[in-house]
Amino acid sequence: MSENSPENFDPIAISEQQFDDATCYIPRLKKGLIDFLKKSKRITIVNFPIEMDDGSVKSIQGYRVIHNRVFGPGKGGVRYHPEVTMEEVIALAKLMTWKCALVNIPFGGAKGGVVCNTKELTENELRRITRRFTSEIASNIGPHTDIPAPDMYTDEQTMAWIFDTYDVLHPGKNNRPVVTGKPISMGGSYGRHEATGLGVFYVTERFLSKALISEQQMVAGARIVIQGFGNVGAIAAQDFFRHGAKIIAVSDSQGGVYKEDGLEPDDILAFKSEHGTVVGMQDTMTITNEEILELDCDILIPAALSHQIHVGNAANIKAKLVVEAANDPTTPKADKILNDRGIYLLPDILANAGGVTVSYFEWVQNQANQQWDLDDVNTKLQKKMYETVDAVFDRWQRFVVGEEKPSGEETIKNSDGLKPNFRSMALSIAIERVAKATLMRGIWP
Repeated sequence: MSENSPENFDPIAISEQQFDDATCYIPRLKKGLIDFLKKSKRITIVNFPIEMDDGSVKSIQGYRVIHNRVFGPGKGGVRYHPEVTMEEVIALAKLMTWKCALVNIPFGGAKGGVVCNTKELTENELRRITRRFTSEIASNIGPHTDIPAPDMYTDEQTMAWIFDTYDVLHPGKNNRPVVTGKPISMGGSYGRHEATGLGVFYVTERFLSKALISEQQMVAGARIVIQGFGNVGAIAAQDFFRHGAKIIAVSDSQGGVYKEDGLEPDDILAFKSEHGTVVGMQDTMTITNEEILELDCDILIPAALSHQIHVGNAANIKAKLVVEAANDPTTPKADKILNDRGIYLLPDILANAGGVTVSYFEWVQNQANQQWDLDDVNTKLQKKMYETVDAVFDRWQRFVVGEEKPSGEETIKNSDGLKPNFRSMALSIAIERVAKATLMRGIWP
């Protein structure tokens, strides 16, 4: 794929390109095993009718995909969105496999999606959709088989409905571990709501301490831009602000605001709560979601949609470090451009893994009918994020200094000549762990 060829935004094509780039750094990986690791274990498509509040009937389509279960039950969120596709869900399920393997928790990868627009549905309609979707996939999910969680436009209420529906269909058991991201009163974990955003902070903090960016070795003083001031972006902003960083720009779906002197996250939240958007805050400059990515800053955090950094704007990125709070915000071609320009990027499977990590903690607590306090959860999360950054950095360093070398001339050629970067290092660790576990379990029969 040449740099002048059109970019392919197909989610499966992107995931496979990233996979192929990473396998250069895994020695002696068998072709048949590569083919297995690329494919999903199970793809479920369901269609069902829902009676709307006005008495009409609407046909709803949903998906649940398990990519891999070598390490344990499938784990992944369920998103509600009018543009959800099966291809998107398949790609995200793969991402969950690598994310869980990278942070070394005993889950495989899964993902779900329901094609609907939550902004046009009443709470009763959402409840009916959720319960019917759960009943359609109830034979496939379970505390030890496949564990849903919140995702785009789903929340703890959605998880409560999923849990209750599953529990009614499977009475007499401890069914709390069937979903994570539940309300605290129903066995949810303290810190789960904040976990992804806090994980973004921990990962960034640890990476800066490696001194690759000589002028920015700690969070304090860093100028930060956040595209996507939703749950993850807002919590990350608060954590960075508390540790002395300056939030100079944020955005939501309607646009963004910029203030060189810095914004206070609590003020942004208050304004957005009242007006429904960050746009229009007093003493700020209004900017677009495209412009926010190209601002002069130290750290850029894409926390919105996929494919935001691409071949059309990668050359204009001015940040010293990109931290992917969103899933798949950077295309493979943009990865290469940023890497060639000396801009470091912490990939999604590392940067936003705090959510699934605390989901694992919730699952463990549910199994033992316990509930840990917030400090305990956050201490465990910090340890896990620090350890994972260290592992990725150490692998990157070994290839950069030449202690280890990429393997397979054809694979390297097909990878577009990508120099070692942190996405390939993170993915290679995860893929290698899953591959080794597959062989250790034995190819049966």
